Amino acid sequence: MSKHIPVLMSEVIEGLDIQPQQIIIDGTVNGGGHAEEIVQRMDTSGVFIGIDQDSSGLVITDTRLEKYQVPYHLIHDNTQHIEKILDDLKIASFDRLLLDLGWSSNQFENPERGFSFMHEGPLDMRLNDTERDMQFTAEEIVNDWSEDSLYDIIKGYGEERFTGRIVRAIVETRDQKRITTTTELASIISSAVPRRFAKKGIHPATQTFQALRIAVNEEMQVLRKILASSMKRLNSKGKLVIISFHSIEDRIVKHFFREQKDLGVAHIITKKPITAQEEEILQNPRARSAKLRILEKI
Repeated sequence: MSKHIPVLMSEVIEGLDIQPQQIIIDGTVNGGGHAEEIVQRMDTSGVFIGIDQDSSGLVITDTRLEKYQVPYHLIHDNTQHIEKILDDLKIASFDRLLLDLGWSSNQFENPERGFSFMHEGPLDMRLNDTERDMQFTAEEIVNDWSEDSLYDIIKGYGEERFTGRIVRAIVETRDQKRITTTTELASIISSAVPRRFAKKGIHPATQTFQALRIAVNEEMQVLRKILASSMKRLNSKGKLVIISFHSIEDRIVKHFFREQKDLGVAHIITKKPITAQEEEILQNPRARSAKLRILEKI
């Protein structure tokens, strides 16, 4: 398993402007990379809350934070439930929220999760590892959803140039037999994309798999809920610090920040998104698409 490298570390820490006594939430704590840097700047009068719906990341984070004296809570949940999480902890409000909307390389490397077309695995793609009976899978979308719905997902979330060809190939295949594995779907997609248009170094299935993952986990709807709920409980002078990797995510964050500014309840700290320096990109290529935006509540 490769080590997950958090992006824009120094920019995040500077943007958070951490005060030792604050209540700080990492809403996508993952393996605790950002979390440990945050906790190091807090003291016993503060509280750190780490939230993630993937329990494996919480276990890693716990081992990283247990050596510090700062009180902390690691919550296995989705940050869209931030208000209930705070209520359960008997915490009325908070000072900082960090969201890193990127996915861990560790999640993609586990074939059983079905995120990667590079490994044979079931077409699952559910991040939540508890309420799995309450969520549809990528296999259900690919095999059972209408052709129009499939088109809308791949075009809308994947921004795939050859959506029509890919959807037709999927429908023709599923009419003959059910598509059940990641490699099977990747092969269907690859055969549908003309070779002369294949992007060098990028697998033809990349954007389709991204679109299915977003749909399965309802990522855009969840992001909107998190932003709206967070503003309700954010203290005055509190900050939302958001790292996005997908153009649609970034637009949602950008428009939400602008709405809050127009309502007169917040200042936008980042007039333009902060991006990674070339040195970081060379060390961690996934940082290339990261965009950091910061909002401060009045």
